[in-house]
Amino acid sequence: METLVWVLHVLTAVVLVGLVLMQHGKGADMGAAFGTGSAGSLFGSSGSANFLSRSTAVAATLFFVTSLGLTYIYSHPAQQQGVMDKVKPVAAEAAVPAATPADDSKSREIPK
Repeated sequence: METLVWVLHVLTAVVLVGLVLMQHGKGADMGAAFGTGSAGSLFGSSGSANFLSRSTAVAATLFFVTSLGLTYIYSHPAQQQGVMDKVKPVAAEAAVPAATPADDSKSREIPK
């Protein structure tokens, strides 16, 4: 599931960048406002929405939804167990008795 959301997120980001770069900017009509075009074209018409602007809105919404989905996935990790998590540790072998220290009292004597 996580991989599907990642793939959709990256594809949506690429499509969103492409749609934004293909759109006609509002500043491109500024030259038309000074003598050759109508006075209302300086800031563009407010009510019109073409196919590119609607597609951009859909792609942006999908991008935000996948961003929130990835945030949820990573903030609530699933309790997954791997193959090695199911293996029980082997019981320790019988403890080997510790060696007793050698009697060093003779070595401490000063020879005559």
